[in-house]
Amino acid sequence: VQLQASGGGLVQAGGSLRLSCAASGSIFSINAMGWYRQAPGKERELVAAISSGDSTDYAESVKGRFTISRDNAKNTVYLQMNSLKPEDTAFYHCNADLTVYSGSYLLPGAYWGQGTQVTVSS
Repeated sequence: VQLQASGGGLVQAGGSLRLSCAASGSIFSINAMGWYRQAPGKERELVAAISSGDSTDYAESVKGRFTISRDNAKNTVYLQMNSLKPEDTAFYHCNADLTVYSGSYLLPGAYWGQGTQVTVSS
């Protein structure tokens, strides 16, 4: 099972980026999915999460600017980031709660993508 993140890069303040994270492998079902970020010298924080029922949750610092969504047919979660600020600069990781096939069993677990760097210049 693999989570492949993409879409990061360098953008000026006020600009936009769209992150994608696609899950692949022996997946039975995908439950919650989310994006976390970690800036140098800071702890990792939850940016946004979306449940299997499309309920969403956001960090206060990104409310009104970021939107999380998912495409269940593609096993993909997206993070649309608008009005980016220099303080959004961080390494962004995707996370998914998956139930995967393991032989004749179904195993739930949390999986992490490799992450993507977002840099916002002032």
